[in-house]
Amino acid sequence: MSSTSSPQALPADGPADASAPTTPAAEAAGPGRLVTVVLAAATGAAVANIYYAQPLLASIARSLDVTRGSAALVVTLTQVGYALGLLLLLPLADLLENRRLASRTLLVTALALAATALSPTFPVLLLAVGVVGLTSVVAQVLVPLAAHLAPPHARGAVVGQVTSGLLLGIMLARSVSSFAAAAWGWRSIFAISAVLMVVTSVALRRLLPERRPEQRVRYRTLLASTAGLLRHEPVLLRRAAAQSLLFAAFTAYWTGIGFELVEGHGLSQVQVGLFALVGAAGAAVAPLAGRLGDRGLGARGRLVALLTALAGLVVAGLGAGSVVLLAVAAVLLDVAVQAHQVLSLRDVYALRADARGRLNAVYMGSLFATGALASAVTGLLLSAGWGAVVVFATACVVVAGLLWRPARR
Repeated sequence: MSSTSSPQALPADGPADASAPTTPAAEAAGPGRLVTVVLAAATGAAVANIYYAQPLLASIARSLDVTRGSAALVVTLTQVGYALGLLLLLPLADLLENRRLASRTLLVTALALAATALSPTFPVLLLAVGVVGLTSVVAQVLVPLAAHLAPPHARGAVVGQVTSGLLLGIMLARSVSSFAAAAWGWRSIFAISAVLMVVTSVALRRLLPERRPEQRVRYRTLLASTAGLLRHEPVLLRRAAAQSLLFAAFTAYWTGIGFELVEGHGLSQVQVGLFALVGAAGAAVAPLAGRLGDRGLGARGRLVALLTALAGLVVAGLGAGSVVLLAVAAVLLDVAVQAHQVLSLRDVYALRADARGRLNAVYMGSLFATGALASAVTGLLLSAGWGAVVVFATACVVVAGLLWRPARR
């Protein structure tokens, strides 16, 4: 499917916005506060499912009698499932009514989470978390829905607010799962989340407005057009590649840090949960990054984010003997990754209003495919120590920096 925008016509920091609300009234109003809050909460609750296991790998390894490298496969399979969901399920957001698609998919997520909590063996656990990842793409159905509901002049701010909820889900997931594991065992968080997914499904069904895409094509045609976006949208390719590398560094850090804190520093599961709270600082930067993008400062903001990530990993390497310095590194890395994400998504969503679900599928699918690979590599590197994990993550950020381009004038 051909693009409706020309790369030569791009403004300084990204593509021209190709979308417009269907009526002047819709443009002026945008999503109400309640709808924005519901979208933010639902995205956070859904995406948290793919991060609950990260700080629990040591407990899972002991419980199911597997090695550290094998336990890391829980993260890998979850992200593989998520990547597949992004590529195969997310394009349906451009074909099916979004509210119904989201609410029904969450019910499947609830069943998969219940299966995860009850898994008797490690292979069953891997299968269950793969389905959890596959269906948790609801979060990525809702973020472009926020972009559809927002007027063009405030799209960055609205997407930033909803992304804040998503980021809080990512950051708080590790702490919540650690606290639940300390109190009731590692399986408890998956049972709790299963109930939460049912509640979230009902809330979406009752509170969100309908959004029926204008697409009237077959699913196969939709998938073919999704693959074609990478050829026709160079901005999508550049933003996805750079953010994928940053996300690989992010995944490597958070996959390895649980083992480093438990085995290298002797922290308990509760203390690991408290450590993970520092990552919530990354959510605070999302609305600010969105406003910077709205003011035409996206390119400079992305460069600052890349440099911040690099600084965080330098601190992680040099300060490996200090839990405080590891926490500082986590904050810097999380802030960088989330700011770069919001600024990149703003450019991607502005490419084509009729294809936001598919654009998001390609963009986020790239991220989680790379994240799955990064978690698998990290599992192998854990035997070599924390330093090897940091070197790998740093290399990812350096390559991402090579993809940055200054603003066009």
